[in-house]
Amino acid sequence: MMRALWTAGSGMKAMQFNVDTISNNLANVNTTAYKKERAEFEDLLYVTIERAYMMEEQGRPVNLQVGHGAVARSISRDFTWGSLQQTENQLDFAIVGDGFFSIRYADGNIYYTRDGSFKLSVTEDGNMLTTARGYPVLDENGEPVYFDYPLEQMVVSEQGEVSYRDEEGFIIPTGQRIGVFKFNNPQGLESIGGNMYSENSASGYAVFDEELGEPSIIRQGYLEASNVQVIEEMVKLIISQRAYELNSKAITSADEMMGIANNLKR
Repeated sequence: MMRALWTAGSGMKAMQFNVDTISNNLANVNTTAYKKERAEFEDLLYVTIERAYMMEEQGRPVNLQVGHGAVARSISRDFTWGSLQQTENQLDFAIVGDGFFSIRYADGNIYYTRDGSFKLSVTEDGNMLTTARGYPVLDENGEPVYFDYPLEQMVVSEQGEVSYRDEEGFIIPTGQRIGVFKFNNPQGLESIGGNMYSENSASGYAVFDEELGEPSIIRQGYLEASNVQVIEEMVKLIISQRAYELNSKAITSADEMMGIANNLKR
């Protein structure tokens, strides 16, 4: 009987973890370029009461085993593209493809994001393209992107080449190109908050966009929306809630059965 208590308890923990994951998705439904998460589970160790065997046309064709419940093993992130939202802001950029922008933090480490809601920071070296926190956006060579011309003249091509339009309407290249990078295994990227991801041994090193698969396209004046589907998450939430409720009822039933067994001696 105690096995049922612990098994149902593991199910309640697993469903609570699932609800936590779904809640995070719903909380970020309006977060720019947010990628929804999905909790993944595994069944726990089995107790084998009797093994299947066959001997001289006799035996047991199936195993007799009892499981110990479920446990959360991983969180997978869905990197499918979100819809594009037009903002008409010169400093907003969306990536159509599997690439990531590269950002340098104050500690010197480089992180990656698909959130292209960039800002203009005035520095001693000129106007610098940064995130809302003031971290520089890097070009393909790992250097900050600068431009010394009015913002309304800024033009970024689909390949990320930074140019400006002069008084006569001609496009003048600056020689810089906004860096877009890809990973062999984006599922291995570690989320660090702030719409940022950190590379590691699981994701592999960042590779320049054009060297891995089909090149991504940059859309100036657009932002990528979250790929969270509210209705889908609500359905998952209801299913998890019902599963949590059923596991709690299993604990209650096991407790009542133990009470009946204990009362037999009276």
